[in-house]
Amino acid sequence: MTLIKSISGIRGTIGGKQNDNLTPFDIMKFAVAYGQWVKENNNDANLIVVGRDARPSGKIIENIIVSTMASMGFNVLNLGLATTPTTEYAVIKEKASGGIIITASHNPIEWNALKLLNSKGEFLTAADGARLLEITKSSATEFSTVDKLGKIKIARDYENYHIDSILKLPLVNKNLIKEANFRIAIDCVNSVGGFAIPKLLKALGVNDIIKLYCTPDGNFPHNPEPIPENLTEISAVIKEHGADLGFVVDPDVDRLAIVCEDGSMFGEEYTLVAVADYVLSKTPGNTVSNLSSTSALRDVTEKYGMQYNASAVGEVNVVEKMKETNAVIGGEGNGGVIYPESHYGRDALVGIALFLSFMAEKKLKASGIKNLYPQYHISKNKIELNKNIDVDKILKSLENKYKENPIHTIDGLKIEFPETKEWVHLRKSNTEPIIRIYSESSSVKTADKLAKDIINEINGLIN
Repeated sequence: MTLIKSISGIRGTIGGKQNDNLTPFDIMKFAVAYGQWVKENNNDANLIVVGRDARPSGKIIENIIVSTMASMGFNVLNLGLATTPTTEYAVIKEKASGGIIITASHNPIEWNALKLLNSKGEFLTAADGARLLEITKSSATEFSTVDKLGKIKIARDYENYHIDSILKLPLVNKNLIKEANFRIAIDCVNSVGGFAIPKLLKALGVNDIIKLYCTPDGNFPHNPEPIPENLTEISAVIKEHGADLGFVVDPDVDRLAIVCEDGSMFGEEYTLVAVADYVLSKTPGNTVSNLSSTSALRDVTEKYGMQYNASAVGEVNVVEKMKETNAVIGGEGNGGVIYPESHYGRDALVGIALFLSFMAEKKLKASGIKNLYPQYHISKNKIELNKNIDVDKILKSLENKYKENPIHTIDGLKIEFPETKEWVHLRKSNTEPIIRIYSESSSVKTADKLAKDIINEINGLIN
C-alpha cells in the first residue's frame, strides 16, 4: 500500500486502485474533507489558494482540487506552479480561508501529495488534522447549486509578490549583496525553484548565475532530496566555474542546501545555524529547532545570551514552540529556515536572502562562514523490530537507565550527554515496527559509536 493518510495531509504514488494509491477518487475525497473542515472553522470561508510543484501528475491533481473546491462554493485562487512558501505567503496576503499545496516534497517523481494550510498559511495542528481524518470517514457532503458555485481566478507569477516581500525585510541587505558580485550556481531539480530562485537572485543584484536543472517540467535529474550524495554534479560545477557557492532546493523549495566554493558541503544542519547567527546578531531573541537537529544552534543562541528550545519533530511542532517562546528564528536541520518576520513556514527563498546578506557583510567565503561554528556530526540509523516487541517499553527502560542525564520525552526519547556535548534521539515509527536512532557528536566516528552502543543496549533489552 502506497497511500498514506495522516494529520498532515495525504500522499501516495500515482495510479493503481483507489484507497491503495493516490487516485482521483482519493484526492477528491480528501479535498472534500478539507473543505468541510475549513467551513467548520470559518463561517465566512470563501477563498482557497492552490499551488503546486512541477511534477507531471500535478496538473491533473490541480484540476481535481480546483474543481472540487469550486463545487463546494469556495472561490479559488489558482497559482499553478508555485513554491510551497509562496503558496503560504499567498494565503496570508489574500486573507484566504486556507490553502492546498500539491507536492510530495523530496519524494521521487511517482509520488505526489496534498499539504494543507489554515487561514494563517500554516500547516494544520495535530488536533485539526485528526478532525479532518474523522471527516474523511463521512459521506454527508453537500455540494453547491449552480448559482452558488465558486469562482476560479488564475494568478500566475505569484512569486513576484513573495520576492518583493523578502526584499522589504530589514535584514535583507540588497546593496551589500550586489556589491559582493557573487557568482552562484543553483540546482533546482527541474521544479518550481527553477524560475523562483533566479528571479530572487536577480532581484538581490546577483547577475552571474550558473543554472543546473531549472526547467520546471518535473523530470528530476537525480534524487530530489538535497542531501550530499545527490549534490555531486553541482559540487563539480562550482569548482569548474569558480563559483562563490551553490544553492540547492527540493522540488517545492522549502529546504535549502548550500555548497561551498571548494565543492564541499556546507551541511544542511548548518543552513539554519548560519542564518540564525546573522539574525541574532541584529535582533537578539530565542530560537527553536526540533529534537533531531544539531546542537550548534543552541551554541549560537547562547553566544548571544538568548534561550534555545527544542520541539517535537515536524514543522507544525517547531512553529508552535516558536510562538510559545517568542522565537525570532527557527526551523529544522534538513535545511528548513522559518523566519517569523516573513511568515511561519520553511522558506528557502528567505534563507537564501538572509544567508547572502550575512556572507556579504562578513566578507567571508562560504567555507569561512562554516568554520565559524563548532562542527558536529549526526549519525542516522534505525532498528527494524518484530511486531510483537513493545517499543514503548524499550524506550521506558532506557529512560529509567539514563534518568540522571538530561532527558526529553516529548517525541520519543532524547538523551543528552552534556560533558561531551553528545546526544541520541530515539523515535518509533507510526507506520512500521522501527526505532529511528539519531546521534550527534564531534566526529562521525564517535556519533556512529554512540548510535551503535544504544543499538546494542536495545538488542540486549529485546533478548
